[in-house]
Amino acid sequence: MMILKTCLTWIGWGLLCFSCLFTSCVSTKNAVYFSDVKDTILSPVDGNFEPRIQKNDILQINVSSLNPEDVIIYNVSNMISASGAGGANAGAGAMLGGFLVDEQGYIQYPVIGPVKVTGLTKKALTVYLHDQLIERKLLVDPVVSIRFLNYRVTILGEVSKPTVVNVTNEKISALEALGMAGDITVFGKRNNVLLIREVDGQRIIRRIDLNDKRILNSPYYFLQSNDILYVEPNRSKIATADRSRQILPIVLSSLSLLVIILDRLVINK
Repeated sequence: MMILKTCLTWIGWGLLCFSCLFTSCVSTKNAVYFSDVKDTILSPVDGNFEPRIQKNDILQINVSSLNPEDVIIYNVSNMISASGAGGANAGAGAMLGGFLVDEQGYIQYPVIGPVKVTGLTKKALTVYLHDQLIERKLLVDPVVSIRFLNYRVTILGEVSKPTVVNVTNEKISALEALGMAGDITVFGKRNNVLLIREVDGQRIIRRIDLNDKRILNSPYYFLQSNDILYVEPNRSKIATADRSRQILPIVLSSLSLLVIILDRLVINK
């Protein structure tokens, strides 16, 4: 029994040391958002952050007028969307509707024909289609409204729940997106979050410091459609992973030795 107690003691100390090695110190300052923010009132963010239409976007364009029969042809795409809105395949059905922006940046709009839309905001495209319908005497007093059907952002890396967020209201901040992903874990770099954004076929890479209050006035505070946020692991997480690969075999060997000793003791009894 004395041998058994001794072995259990050594194994216990080994497991305690093993757990301590996994519990690395994380700087409280780096684990807190906006650690430099005091009570204040921030000025509005400079610039216009209305999302611009890109290739492969899917647009829902709804037209109404005094005579409902005159606008049917312009809303056929929306009716296709609505017909697939029920049942288990509602999500897939909804994506069938709308106007897909092709690789050349055009949509094929009824009667008017091909329209170059990439780089435009919804407001600009709304004004253009409204004016075209009037100038060509196609409708009287038309009302045009546009929505994105595929507005989404992706959150990856050291967050609780990596996910793709569908943004129904077409406006989302980096903080909201991270919240929907379960927030950054204590092992994530809050001061070095990677943002990947595609504009006119070019990928823009930016680093976001969520410990710095200046992000609240940054042009990258609000996300655009198809943005990707990647949270890198900090040194504590990387060191923990390295130590686990080194120490795990030792712990398993110790446990195996304990099993052998216990087996011998039972046999001797």
